[in-house]
Amino acid sequence: MKLDWQGDARELDRLYWLAQGGKHKAQVKPSNYTWRECIETWRRDPIAGQGKLKPSTKASYRRTMDAIMAKNGAKDMRKTTRQAVRAALENLAETPRKASRHAQTISLLWNYAATELDWPLGENPARRLARYKPAREIEPWPAWMVEKLDSAPENVRIAARLILGTGQRPNAAITMRRDQINGEWMRVRDEKGDKWLEVFCPKSLRDFTASLPIRGDHFLARNLREPLGYQGVERAFRAWRKGLGENAAPYTMHGLRKLAIVELAEAGSSDAEIQSVTGQSAEMVAYYRKRANKRALSKIAQERRK
Repeated sequence: MKLDWQGDARELDRLYWLAQGGKHKAQVKPSNYTWRECIETWRRDPIAGQGKLKPSTKASYRRTMDAIMAKNGAKDMRKTTRQAVRAALENLAETPRKASRHAQTISLLWNYAATELDWPLGENPARRLARYKPAREIEPWPAWMVEKLDSAPENVRIAARLILGTGQRPNAAITMRRDQINGEWMRVRDEKGDKWLEVFCPKSLRDFTASLPIRGDHFLARNLREPLGYQGVERAFRAWRKGLGENAAPYTMHGLRKLAIVELAEAGSSDAEIQSVTGQSAEMVAYYRKRANKRALSKIAQERRK
């Protein structure tokens, strides 16, 4: 099998290990009933598919469908589980409208494939999830829960420290490569804006990551070249959270990103400075800054009672 590495040693290494594991594209048998096939057929359909929609509606579906194809285009739709759809929506929890559109699009494509293409898909995994909204406002973790991280599974503990230290979204932190931290600086990914930010790396995070065993290119490594997936880490987190009791139930992995804002605000950072670290909107930063200010004021007030 010829490996098209184009003179890039890292690419040659990646392709070699794909071939060793039987996962090179030349070795993988194409799946039937793929998301890509469904989307492309829906887009060509002038009657039951895209042809019946207004231009503005087409554009909104196109963005979501392009994202689905980029990540799952070659995957068999029949293997999609409701748990996987919920995990994808949880990863979009900060943007409820986008999460709702994602679930709505999956549901639309599933129903189209089942009724128009007669594909043997089974029950729609996105049924009733199109009206998705987070159950509650995402809460920053309390101090007691952060302290409990020492009892968490290793993958949860590492993911949590990366989210809190970088201010990234959970998926971006979980898939973070070791070479993204270089001395006092790190490159972090703004998934929503699809861009990279160069951010100062605090010493606490540098020391923590330096102490981790090297198992591959990523801090959370599946193998030498691939990171662990979000779903596996999130499942381990939920199991650990359950063991902490009912008081831990309201808190999600996204809450660590919110806690990063609160900590930065309480340290005296301006809104612009916080945005330079987390890449979040001014509105989101302002909202959690208020939470930080109230905490700080309550501490001052209570200490006066001593």
